[in-house]
Parts: sequence; C-alpha cells; structure tokens
Amino acid sequence: MTAETTFDPAEISSFDVTPLLDVTSTEENPYGNNTEVNAVAVNWSDMPSAIVKVCILGSIIATALFGNLLVMVSVIRHRKLRIITNYFVVSLALADMLVAMFAMTFNASVQVTGRWLFGYFMCDVWNSLDVYFSTSSILHLMCISVDRYYAIVKPLKYPINMTKRVVAFMLLACWVSPAIISFVPIFCGWYTTEENSVHRHKHPELCEFKVNRIYAILSSSISFWIPCTIMAVTYFAIFKEANKQEKQMHSRMGNAMLLSHRPSKDLNNLNGELNSAGSSKTLTLNEINTEHLHTPTKDKHMMKMKREHKAARTLSIIMGTFILCWLPFFLWYVITALCGETCPCPNVVIAILFWIGYTNSALNPLIYAYFNRDFREAFKNTLQCAFCSLCRREPSDLEALDFRRPSLRYDLV
Repeated sequence: MTAETTFDPAEISSFDVTPLLDVTSTEENPYGNNTEVNAVAVNWSDMPSAIVKVCILGSIIATALFGNLLVMVSVIRHRKLRIITNYFVVSLALADMLVAMFAMTFNASVQVTGRWLFGYFMCDVWNSLDVYFSTSSILHLMCISVDRYYAIVKPLKYPINMTKRVVAFMLLACWVSPAIISFVPIFCGWYTTEENSVHRHKHPELCEFKVNRIYAILSSSISFWIPCTIMAVTYFAIFKEANKQEKQMHSRMGNAMLLSHRPSKDLNNLNGELNSAGSSKTLTLNEINTEHLHTPTKDKHMMKMKREHKAARTLSIIMGTFILCWLPFFLWYVITALCGETCPCPNVVIAILFWIGYTNSALNPLIYAYFNRDFREAFKNTLQCAFCSLCRREPSDLEALDFRRPSLRYDLV
C-alpha cells in the first residue's frame, strides 16, 4: 500500500496543468475560450463601469417613477387641479411612468449586463411596449396642444368643443391607436427584415430592434413627425394670439392708469371741452371718473387670461423638451433604416440616443414643479402628508392660497 501511494516529485514538475485549466474554462464558460482566471479578472475590471451605469440609469428610472406618480396623486388630492387640461397631464404622467417601468428597466438590464436575458418572446414584448408608450406620450402632448389652442385662440368655442365626452374620446385614442404600430406589426414580424428575423431565431440572447424601410417611415410618422407638426402649428397660433391679447391688455391697463392719475384740473378742463362737443361724450367721461376702473368681472377676466397664457408657456416648454429629447433618436431611426448596412452606428451612440429620449419621461414633473405654482404647492403638500407621520390634515385648498396671495398662480417662478 505504501509503495503504491508514493510518487516522484519530479513528476509533478513535469505535469502540464494547461489542459486542466482549459477543461475548467470550457465547463464554466461554454461561449468563450478564456480561462476561468481571466474571466474573473474581466468581471472585476467591468465592475466600476457597471456600478456607474446602475447609478445613472437607476436615478433616471427612479425620478421618472416618483415624479410622475407625484403628478397623478397631486391632481387627485387637490380639487383646484382637476381641470380639463390636467386630465391629459395625468394620463401623460401615467404613460411616462409606464415607460420607466417597462421600457427603461429592460434597456438598463441590457446596458449593465451586455446581453438580453429574457428570451425571444420577451424581446418582442419589450419592443412593443417601448414603441407603444413612447407613441402614447407624444399623442398626449398633441392633445394638450389642441386643448390649449381652443382655450386661447377660440375661447368661445372651447366649452362647446372640449367637453368631457370629447376629452374621454381623445384619451381613448391616445391609448388605443399606438397599438396599431406596436403590438400588431412586431408580433407578426412585419416590422423587420427577413435576415434579422432569421438571425434573431439563431441568437435568442440578442434583442436588436432592426426595422425595414416601410415600417420605419410609417411608425416614425405616426409616432413623431405628424404629431410634432400639429403641435408646432397649434403653438405658433397660440403664441401669436397670446402676444396679441397681451398687447391689448397692457394697452387697456395703460389707458386706465392714465385716466386714474389725471389731475382733477385737467379732468375739469377736459370735461368743459367735451361739454361743448356733446353731452354723450361728457357722460362717457363721467362714467369713467365715477366707476371703478378694476371691477371684479374685469379682474377675473384678466386673471383668467394670465392663467391661460402661463399654462400655454409651461406646456410649450414641455413640448419643446420632448422634441429636443426625441428628435435625435428619430433622425437616427429613419436615417439608418433608409441607409441599411451602409450607415453603421456605434452601440454606445445608440444607447445614448435611447436614454436621452427616455429622460424626457423624468423631466415633465420637474417642469411642472418649476414653472407652475399650483403644481408646486400641490407637490409640497402631498410630500408633507406622505413623509410626515404627524400630518393628518386634509389636502390644502389652493383656492385659499390664491385668496391670500393673489399673484400666486401667475408668476413663472
């Protein structure tokens, strides 16, 4: 027994351990030829980059989820915010929150791990949800621009055209119509080329959204180009009308100030001149001198005009932010589809374009909080009641805030 267990130390020095390492590498990593030691080293070298990606992408996702949820809860809690325009805002916040939940999270997993982890079927689900919610978001912005157009440019037709029934139909269209260019063509395989379809079946660990030219033109037109053109036209008309009304308002206020500060001696002289011209003009001036220059009706109308103009400015900033975020992506989307393989683009650039577009879903609540005092007060009250355990009060009345501070609703900052 002893003789059988003894061995020559020289045999150890001549023993080749390379085949053993190769076998271990093959068992641990069947997709690569590196050794197990090298694989561990590569993982450790990629760890700082993965941590940075998790922090950046996670913060964008968390901001989009929390911010849009805050918008919805604030509108539900505060009666002052329950106006027709904010119905669209709440629905837009829901779409942006779903973008964060079902589009950003899957994309973040690909960026961190470097591969698709959820199989062939879920790749189609992810692409469909991404197209669906992004299209729904921009359709909501288009509806908001139409709502503001009637409120400012055609205020007399606004109560007739923008009823609750019409708003409900518009919101239903925003949620149903995107399915035509998302779930149907993607699950039927109409969106991509035959080569990419075969390649995806052979490599289920890949999830690349490569589209054919017809789908690229149709989907980008419905999702971006046509709605953005409508928004640009409506907001141009809104700002044109808003500037016109603002000039008229300042002109009337200036004339009223001049009449109210005119010396009594000059008014008497003016009365005498008017007496010689006719009694009707004298009566008009006497009415101006005796009546209050700022009646409650006039003040209410002026305050309503200011409120509409501020809302239009805020929503136009939201629209502009959306265009700046998604325009680079859709330009790349159409150009690469038309060029095909002759226009290669690095994966890093593609990922950046995707996440610049995704960031828009996190920016809208920040825009509300910065430019709209009503939302700012509602956010503050909602957060106080959410995080303060001693807070048992009812939602704050924004009407009372308007009464205490008349200029609250009409200042930008």
